[in-house]
Amino acid sequence: MELTSQQTLPVAQNLAWDALNDTTMLQASIPGCESITPTAPNHFDVAVTAAIGPVKAKFKGKLRLEDINAPTSYTIYFEGQGGAAGHGKGNATVRLESQGPNQTLLQYTATASVGGKIAQVGSRLVDMAAQKMAGEFFTNFTQALLDRHGVPVPVSVPASAAGSRGGLLARLQRWLKGLFNR
Repeated sequence: MELTSQQTLPVAQNLAWDALNDTTMLQASIPGCESITPTAPNHFDVAVTAAIGPVKAKFKGKLRLEDINAPTSYTIYFEGQGGAAGHGKGNATVRLESQGPNQTLLQYTATASVGGKIAQVGSRLVDMAAQKMAGEFFTNFTQALLDRHGVPVPVSVPASAAGSRGGLLARLQRWLKGLFNR
């Protein structure tokens, strides 16, 4: 299986890099993650509960970071065992690119293989579960970034430039109220 995607993160590249290397942020963002424990520099033990189709299991695994080029890229290697549910292993190349003072493009390519009961549910179901987990991760991760660093503050508009009816926010509120009161 191969997954390739990109996401825009609402923070500067150095903040995105720090968050990608913060086990607390990652544990809160990875769906079903119970723990991420450092065991050596750039090596971690991980426990995750995951459901792939009808197969649900607790996976214990190892994760290591290599080819580290801070704050731009690294490669993650992972392998995990889920008992009777099966096993998986793979890698992901992660790359960050600044898109401005408060925006970073994260690109990744991941390859993985699975065995055991997980493999028996079919590659399509495994692919769908992986895409769903990736989507949930980025939703959670982006929210954690916003919680930690705040929402970028919009530029204020002087009242004279906003119009005579009380400014941009008031006009937006009136428009929304009119839209929903039809």
